[in-house]
Amino acid sequence: MTLHPSPVRFGMIGCGMIAETHARSIGQLAEAELVAVYDYAKEKAVRFAEAYPADVCDSMEELLVRGDIDAVCICTPSGLHAEQTVMAANKGKHVLVEKPAAIRLADLDRMIRACEENGVWLATVFPRRMGPQARYARQLIQEGKLGRLSLCSAYVKIYRDAQYYQSAGWRATWDLDGGGAMMNQGIHSVDMLQWLAGPVRSLYGSARAVLRDIAVEDTAVALLQFQSGAMGTFEITATAYKGKGVRIEIHGELGTLVMEEDRIVSLDILGEEVRLPAFEPFEVIPDGHRLQIRDLAEAIREGRPPIVTGEDGRHSLDIILGTYESSASGKEVALS
Repeated sequence: MTLHPSPVRFGMIGCGMIAETHARSIGQLAEAELVAVYDYAKEKAVRFAEAYPADVCDSMEELLVRGDIDAVCICTPSGLHAEQTVMAANKGKHVLVEKPAAIRLADLDRMIRACEENGVWLATVFPRRMGPQARYARQLIQEGKLGRLSLCSAYVKIYRDAQYYQSAGWRATWDLDGGGAMMNQGIHSVDMLQWLAGPVRSLYGSARAVLRDIAVEDTAVALLQFQSGAMGTFEITATAYKGKGVRIEIHGELGTLVMEEDRIVSLDILGEEVRLPAFEPFEVIPDGHRLQIRDLAEAIREGRPPIVTGEDGRHSLDIILGTYESSASGKEVALS
């Protein structure tokens, strides 16, 4: 196999807060290089390029036709991801798209199809999956160390005040944000739970704005039926004053595993004296993003899929949209 030359050259579409995490990560990697940036607000792109040296493009089309760009990071509002990903794929660029990859399943399917047809990779940003303790937890569960799973739940208790929702015109809108606490903040834990416990078969949920005057939800709950036969719940809110963090509990016939944020805080296995290995230090931001960008660069060079693909992004989106559908209909929803 002829390897792609290193470093892999990146373009940045969208120069907001999360783009800075991408740019810093690229700057720390020998495998990657930031070449050019674009934002619809050119003055923002100019300031960005001063902090993270790169060319400034006047349009996304100008960035995408450049021959010295191999891949793009899409860091724009969620409702724009689909069109931008398809445009990038049609120009032969690999894509790393921020979460949620899209706000409609049909759009994400279109993104996946465009990347497949153009022979480029589509990677979805789920940095929590890159954590060493999360990967260890998944390995334990897949090896059957917890036995048959029974109850698998995730709790996201964070705080966003009214000012947060007013800080950008796209926040808390269905068209550009795609949802609220579940779609924007809770999606990481939605993804993590289904990644650890397996696919969700159906759910019954409720999502609404309880405290904030917004069009989308600030709180959501769901009762889950996993394909394995296990049951579970989500509790997600952006109204928990001072924030109470993120917690995932996996219970099985042979043991229990509990994670808080990205650390295993409890692991009990029937008949075993459990000693956790020494894990490398890990912070979701910036470590998770840096590892995902490096993985995409290596995937491009080696001709293999990235660790977190576009299809992986589909599972959590299906759960979230299913919760919204169930909330609107008052009925249990079967997932695709």
